[in-house]
Amino acid sequence: MKTPLIVWLVLCLIWGSTWLFIKLGLRDLPPFTFAGLRFLLASAILWAIVIAWRRPLPKSGRDWLKLAWVGTISIALNFGLIFWGEQHINSGLAAVLQATIPAFGLIFAHYHLPNERLTARKLAGVAIGVAGISLIFYDQMKIEGAMALQGGVALLLSSVCVAYANVFIKARCQHIDSSVIAAGQMVCGVIPLLALAAVREGNPFDHRWSAQSALALAYLALIGSVLGFLLYFWLVTKIEVTKTMLISLVTPVTALLIGKLTLNERLSWRIAAGSATILTGIWLIVFQRRARAGMMERWQKQSDSTGESE
Repeated sequence: MKTPLIVWLVLCLIWGSTWLFIKLGLRDLPPFTFAGLRFLLASAILWAIVIAWRRPLPKSGRDWLKLAWVGTISIALNFGLIFWGEQHINSGLAAVLQATIPAFGLIFAHYHLPNERLTARKLAGVAIGVAGISLIFYDQMKIEGAMALQGGVALLLSSVCVAYANVFIKARCQHIDSSVIAAGQMVCGVIPLLALAAVREGNPFDHRWSAQSALALAYLALIGSVLGFLLYFWLVTKIEVTKTMLISLVTPVTALLIGKLTLNERLSWRIAAGSATILTGIWLIVFQRRARAGMMERWQKQSDSTGESE
């Protein structure tokens, strides 16, 4: 088995399992404190790696402002919403709702990235995804109650945050080293997250700590954040981008299975049907670029063969 495939499978398992550890840690720790400590630890390790590898740092204040902006959105807002929302919904459903990131991303890309315009196929994917979301939200409102519905909305808003941040990075930060982007946005985002935690939840050492919460924190920081980011950025340089995006399709399925097997989380037919519908919509969006790239490649080969015959 080739190394990129092994790394791809490991990332599917890592990012599918992080939702379980968020759920476990939230049994003892409040959401903003838990999220803030995760990224405080992870950013310290990532910065140590950036320094050890001697990665070039941004030289302009404008670039640091960009990292601060994207960090506030992708770390503080995104993970604040994730950790708060997952108090009220199961871990597998949280992962499914986060899988809508590509759907929101294509909308932002349409306005900020000239080469990534909306197409009929992409719009169809969004419409199918929205139908799946509606089915899940109906399930949450009818069976689980108002707080579960609010938790689902929080996870959906977190997907909007990540989608915008990803497009912003591609449009404005491509000249910055990828490991510096990861470490920079993380340390900039953790500051408002910890400030919010201090105001709303008090001293982190006053909360109930257990071996379970400490393990969850360590796993999320070391495995979910540091190792996950480093493996992902390595993988992007080794395989097609479309193949890395398939991770977002496998992660929710992994999370649903892990949640069911370990925490016996409820999986109703509406959640199952809505999840399948969302993933179908994302599949249409993800494979749009791949299909177009294949067509262009075939056209180029035909042109080359024609030119040679002449």
